[in-house]
Amino acid sequence: MDYFIVALTVLIGAGLTFFSGFGLGTLMLPVFSIFFPLPVAIGATAIVHLSNNLFKFGLVYKHINLPVLFRFGFPAVIFATVGAYCLGLIGKVEPLHAYSIGDKIIEITLLKVVIGSLMIFFAWFDLDPRFSNLKIKKQWIPLGGVLSGFFGGISGHQGAFRSAFLNKSGLTKDEFIGTSNAIALLIDLARLFVYYETFNFTVLNNNKSLLIVGIVFAFIGTYFGKQLVKKTTMKGIQKIVGVMLFVLGGFFIAGLV
Repeated sequence: MDYFIVALTVLIGAGLTFFSGFGLGTLMLPVFSIFFPLPVAIGATAIVHLSNNLFKFGLVYKHINLPVLFRFGFPAVIFATVGAYCLGLIGKVEPLHAYSIGDKIIEITLLKVVIGSLMIFFAWFDLDPRFSNLKIKKQWIPLGGVLSGFFGGISGHQGAFRSAFLNKSGLTKDEFIGTSNAIALLIDLARLFVYYETFNFTVLNNNKSLLIVGIVFAFIGTYFGKQLVKKTTMKGIQKIVGVMLFVLGGFFIAGLV
């Protein structure tokens, strides 16, 4: 049953990214948090995200704009490392509060509050038209790398700031896709290195087959999602997914996930 749940949710989540505007990692993190402790779930999500980005890299690497990659990617990698170390520190903080529902003890931790709050913020960021029309000057591109890298390191939420800043960098459509993919790949590599050194991934090593299922079905969902829609955004689905992320963020903050 665990494999079925992961396969189905990752398949739908990967496909929905083409419709919803939300990243694969954003939709996948709540699924893995059901099966793993939250820091490990973030690491597992990063592994699937990295695998998917490697697959895409083979298709779009020829279109990378190197000057933009260096201006955005260099600070992104540095602050992805910083964000990942911050995640490790946050994960060590003692529970903030505990309460019971029936016989079950629910703990509210700083890590869950941070992750839940970031989920809510980035769902709002993606849905609010004021942010989609945000005007950012080209000279602020390195700042986009700082923000995208830092939040990518903490929770994997790197796509929103990356897109907002790269949209203002004068890239063609193909250059945007290739450069964005390369930056995401660098951030994933940087944060995974820190995650592996910081967290106990024994539980993940004992559930490799669950991780493999996630990777395979992420590929399948991405492939079919791309076939179903060519850069089309369905506002209704986007809003539904956004509301779901708001609710899930609230569950994280309350310690229920």
